[in-house]
Amino acid sequence: MEGYHFSTPLKVRYSEIDGQKIVFNAHYMTYVDIAISEYYSEGLQLDSVFEDGIFDFVLAKSTLEYKQSARLNDVLDLWCRTKKIGRTSFVNEFVMTRQGETEPLVLAEIIYVSIDPKTLKPQPMPDIVRNRIAELEKWE
Repeated sequence: MEGYHFSTPLKVRYSEIDGQKIVFNAHYMTYVDIAISEYYSEGLQLDSVFEDGIFDFVLAKSTLEYKQSARLNDVLDLWCRTKKIGRTSFVNEFVMTRQGETEPLVLAEIIYVSIDPKTLKPQPMPDIVRNRIAELEKWE
């Protein structure tokens, strides 16, 4: 997937489909959550900043665009990238595809806010996080 340097697989489970035998729309936000968690854990290898209480983030705004439906037992690739980092907020983009395909099922843009895990107040994104994102995303 052009412009994306990280993805994680996910298999659609029975509990995620609805009466039409397609993934119920609300589950796509869970898929976004799985993708961003794996992005920080596996892609950026930043588990320590969460464990050490240096950084955390909360969702501020989400936009999803549904293109096609995923179905039971589909294996999806959840693509994730950081598009932009501001002082305290940052924007991530997501594309969900069937594994081995490039046609998007769902597109998502999520705005998060960096917070201090102790006070839960907005804080500037720590340099270690900014630097790892820049490295993964191949920013100059």
